[in-house]
Order: sequence, then C-alpha cells, then structure tokens
Amino acid sequence: MFVALRELRYARGRFALISAVVVLVAALVTFLSALTAGLARASVSALTDLPADHLAFGMAAHDDKPDLTSSRVTRDQWEQWSWVSGVRHAEPLGVVTTRASAHGTTVAVTALGVRAGSMLAPGGAPTSGHVVLTQRGAMALGVAGGDGLAIDGVALTVSRVVDDDQQLAHTPVVWVWLDDWQTFGARDGDGGPVATVVALDTDGSAMLPAADARVGTTTVPIADARSAVSSFTAENLSLTTMQAFLVAISALIVGAFFTVWTIGRQGDVAVLKALGASTRYLLRDALGQAALVLVGAVAVGTALAAAAGSALADVMPVLVSPATTVAPAALLVVVGLVGAAAAIARITRTDPHAALAAR
Repeated sequence: MFVALRELRYARGRFALISAVVVLVAALVTFLSALTAGLARASVSALTDLPADHLAFGMAAHDDKPDLTSSRVTRDQWEQWSWVSGVRHAEPLGVVTTRASAHGTTVAVTALGVRAGSMLAPGGAPTSGHVVLTQRGAMALGVAGGDGLAIDGVALTVSRVVDDDQQLAHTPVVWVWLDDWQTFGARDGDGGPVATVVALDTDGSAMLPAADARVGTTTVPIADARSAVSSFTAENLSLTTMQAFLVAISALIVGAFFTVWTIGRQGDVAVLKALGASTRYLLRDALGQAALVLVGAVAVGTALAAAAGSALADVMPVLVSPATTVAPAALLVVVGLVGAAAAIARITRTDPHAALAAR
C-alpha cells in the first residue's frame, strides 16, 4: 500500500469525487433496501407473523395460484385438516379488506376472523360482538378499549388494543370473532360458514400434497403465501429491480474511474516495473487502493441512509436492520471491487520498455 496511500494524498480531488459518487449510490441502495423491506412488511406482516407454518387455500381450480381475494374454505375442509396426521393445529382464518368507522372517522382495515379460543389472534380471539385492534388501527380511528366502532356497518366493541404493528396490504389489522366476520366476509352458497384460508401448524411429518388432494385445497408455506397478497409481488419486484440497477451502475462507475486512473498512471506503473516491482505487488497495491475508497465511501453512504431511515420510520414504511444495511453495503463493496479489478487488470499487460519509450 506504499504507492496507493501516496496517490490518495496526491490526487485528493479525484478520489474525493469518486468517493462522493459512491456515497450517493450506497445511500440510495441502502435506503431502497430498507424501503423494500418496510413495504413488504406493511403488505404481509399479518400473514408472516401468524403462529403457523402453512396456509391452505381453497381455490376454484386446483391449478389456480393461491390468492386471498378468491380463496374460500368451508367448515368441512378445516375440520378435515384438523384430522390430518402431523397437523397440530388447523385454524380457519377469514380475511377481508373493508371499512371501519368510529367518531366520524372512516379508515380502511383488514378484518381477520378467528374462532373462539384460536391461537391466531395476539392474546387470544375476541368474543362475539367484540374486536381486537392493533395500535396502528386504534390510533387511526381514535379509539381505546371499551369504545364502540362499526366494521362495514356491524356495530362492535373494542375489547382491547394490542401493542402490535401487523398490517395486510398496507392497512391496519383488526381481529374479530369468525361468526361476526362472516356477516361482512362471506358465506358459501348454502349459507354455511366459510373462511378464507386454513392456518396450519405442523410437526414436519404431514403429507400435505396427499391431504390437499383429499380435502380440495392448495397448501403453501407461510413465506410463499406472501405472493397471495396482490400488492406484494408487484411492489417487491419493482423495488428489487431498482436495487439491481443501482448495484450494476455502481460497478460500472467504479470500473470506469479506475480504468481512466490506471491509464493515466501507466507511466508510473512502467517505472515501478522497471525498478523491479512485481506485477503481483502492483495489483495488490491498486486493489488495496480501490478497497479503501469503496469501504470508506460505502460506510458513509450506508450510515447516512440508516440515519435517514430511522428518522423517517414514523412517516414512511422503512425497516432499518442488518439485513437492509450491512448486506447491501457488503454487496456494493464486492461488486465495486469486481469492477475495479477488471479495470486494474490492464497493469498485468504493461510493458515497462514500451510505456517509458512512449513518454
């Protein structure tokens, strides 16, 4: 690093310029990563936080993709699932996006219907005529425990407010008794009770495909059930594509800078080779220089994005965590080093005699 450190001091302006560009790219990638994770949680946290490992959907056709809007399961289906070997719990879950009103305020909510004694609702399922609100829903409606509200015209009483931030399709979640949910959710053609899905807690030994064929459902792991929320796939794909483009742009920017820098110092490389410096030493020195620039700039950009995300967490769906900060930062450094290595590789082809003669 003898030569690299002296070049960094000598050409401070040029290295400051590329560092500033990398800082901006790192800040954009990190903030976009935090925003992607935050939007994903706002879309599907009510599903992914369920104390279950699979969801069974009742689709019109066996090859239909799972979808919360069109899925319907009957009492017979969730009772059959409860008898499947390897299934510890099979709980019907009603899901519908509707309106809740209180004190002249109306907000969109996702009502989740559960049976009495169900393990799905935080702190236990509400009883008939009652509703459990998340903190976000209670704040939006301006209600507390014991207050009244109406969900799609059905009058209910708030039994309690849970300190939870579960959302589905960017709407706060409310928990109601399944029989109450069916008054504004759905019933089957014969007027019998239905739910949207069956939440399954298994021990890993259940033969799920065979049970699906017998019961007439389509079962997927909780993680895969996220795609059943229509907003999740489109949002996640769009933001992930933006991140990929920014990472590729970062590699191109770093590679272009070090290509120009290497061409400009071709004569210096020739002198060093003529004095006996090995190609390996020169490559190690140049890559070390690139690593110093990248690590420093990416660290600053990541810190700025993390600070901005933490400050905006109350007004934007931003999730700051090691997965949304450290992981993108490491990826940027690795990709940037690949771009720099491709540019610096021309050092190996430098002929000291020809380079010095050209000068």
